Amino acid sequence: MNIVAIIQARMGSSRLPCKAMLCLHGLPVIDWVVHRTAKSELLNDIVVAIPETSLDDVLARHLENQGVAVFRGPEQDVLRRFVLAAEQAEATHVVRVCADNPAVWGPEIDRLIRHFLALPSQDNAYAYNHIPKNNSYADGLGAEMLSFALLKRLDLEASLPEHREHCLSYIHDNPELFRISTFEPPDERLRRPDVRLDMDSPRDYRKLALMPINADMHPAEIVLRCPKQEV
Repeated sequence: MNIVAIIQARMGSSRLPCKAMLCLHGLPVIDWVVHRTAKSELLNDIVVAIPETSLDDVLARHLENQGVAVFRGPEQDVLRRFVLAAEQAEATHVVRVCADNPAVWGPEIDRLIRHFLALPSQDNAYAYNHIPKNNSYADGLGAEMLSFALLKRLDLEASLPEHREHCLSYIHDNPELFRISTFEPPDERLRRPDVRLDMDSPRDYRKLALMPINADMHPAEIVLRCPKQEV
């Protein structure tokens, strides 16, 4: 078994340009994501999948200088980029981590992996804890997981542009075709579905930049430090 985290990152966001390299408390946002993902004990590898564009060259150089594995693929067809990255890493299982989530936490990824591997059947199985949907997780602490075999199936079946760009949305839009699973956070301090810790807009970035947090902080402490108007 080879469980590989693939971090989806890019510089060309229209809502928050160059966000992967924006400085957040002394580190680029992408460094937060890689560093906190690497706190997982069950992942075998971490790969950052970024587009093949000149705009993303600076991101690729930065990651390579940090010793982080990089895969470059199609900009718009993110699903295909994921398949190719997983293929190159020889993954049997893929954990999708979004670079919009600087508060992602390796131990919560491990909870996801244990949950997935304990499912009665992994055929067509997909599990997640990155969003508060049918669970009470704070938004932005976890990830998504599926087998490489299912990822390849998605690549064959998903044809709509939105399903190619938002690479696992085909599963949520066709729930009858898959075994979708999630779970509650054992730590009650993380049961805050009203808290958003993703970074999708200038407002999100400003909120995180003004919070007294650091890249090694436990997510319960980060949740605690969210501005009261945001929780």
